[in-house]
Amino acid sequence: MSTQDAMRDYLARLRGGDLGALPAILGLVVLVAVFWLLSDGFLTLDNLANLLAQGTGKMIIAMGLVFVLLLGEIDLSAGTASGVCAAVMAMHYVRAGNLLGGMGTTVFAVFVGGLVAAALLALLTRIWAGAVLALVGAGIALVGAPPNPWLEMLLAVCVGAAIGVITGFLVSRIGMPSFVVTLALFITWQGVILRFIGEGGVFGIDTQPTLFAVANGNLGVAASWGLCAVVVLGYAAAVGGEHLLRLHRGLVTAPTPVVVAKVVAVAAVAVPATSALTLDRATNDYADIRGVPYVVPIVLVLLVAGTYVLNRTRYGRHVHAVGGNAEAARRAGIPVGRIRASVFVVASATAAVGAVVYSSKVGSVDPQAGGLNTLLFAVGAAVIGGTSLFGGRGRVSHAVVGGLVLAVVENGLGLLKQPAAMVNIVTGLVLLLAATVDALSRRRAARG
Repeated sequence: MSTQDAMRDYLARLRGGDLGALPAILGLVVLVAVFWLLSDGFLTLDNLANLLAQGTGKMIIAMGLVFVLLLGEIDLSAGTASGVCAAVMAMHYVRAGNLLGGMGTTVFAVFVGGLVAAALLALLTRIWAGAVLALVGAGIALVGAPPNPWLEMLLAVCVGAAIGVITGFLVSRIGMPSFVVTLALFITWQGVILRFIGEGGVFGIDTQPTLFAVANGNLGVAASWGLCAVVVLGYAAAVGGEHLLRLHRGLVTAPTPVVVAKVVAVAAVAVPATSALTLDRATNDYADIRGVPYVVPIVLVLLVAGTYVLNRTRYGRHVHAVGGNAEAARRAGIPVGRIRASVFVVASATAAVGAVVYSSKVGSVDPQAGGLNTLLFAVGAAVIGGTSLFGGRGRVSHAVVGGLVLAVVENGLGLLKQPAAMVNIVTGLVLLLAATVDALSRRRAARG
């Protein structure tokens, strides 16, 4: 295939309604330009680093929701489920590992029993990772291990996986609509958070250096450039290796100039960004703040892992098949029920990682953790980035692009001192525009 053929094919796909993340990318460019013109502080190094940390928690939740949306399902409980994970994580630290003392005997028994029950349900649905994580979470709770930041983050992920198992079982085995199940659990988990923390209570984690550094710390200068090299060279090896392999096997592949252009584009973003973030961005003379924020490699790891799973594994092909046509997938021998249950486990476990990040950013966990607009912004990030609400179309990278759009909107309007009402209005209109583009593109694709 020549470069001209590749361009014609891409334009044909655009005309056919396959827009991907293009509208979101164009929108992101426009928003950055607008806020740059309206606010002198928008493109400062300190604000750009802060912008990345601000939106990462919701972005990560959105990355997990992509798996659910690919099946045409919805998880309205992902936000409050992440709040439960954050509350358990913070309680383990604040109570010195004594969850029994923090929860009380009855609540603790229900909590551990719920984790064991989730493990049994995971075994029943043959979701082995969910069973292992749920049992690990129960073990950590029962042992009463002393506080350790890595153990507490693992506990949060274990609780998230257990929640996902319960949700997935109700949807896939009981046959309840995901909208009804997750709406009920949305309310339930809000009550659980309130029970764990108490009305008006707060669990502070800002005194734990590792937990606080997750969203507020930075890589060293050398490590930042090392990350840049890994990203550029890793991407070049991945796309270049695939390109050479397809050429060797005589398969259709993108033209070599297009592959080279993709690598150059990644380098053109990564190198200047790293160069800027390794400069001192402290606002006073008594501090020296340099380096890429920790949230960047966290997002990159999740992005690479999620993209690999969806594009390179049998499980990912099954997810796309079930999302495209569940009945055809069932006739092809794909375990539709297990796939449908598993995506909720992925979403909730990923939401737990998001909970760690947004809790670290504010340095505490309160009864509103994961509530308010957390879920709406997470779903909005996935849809704005190009994931279809109708199922069958979406990538983990869409959540990253959409999350950046929402972070820019929130950050830019904040710099312009606009009230929360205006932030909600603009965000809602952006989401409505994205949903409209999605509906129109699917209609165009259907006609084609």
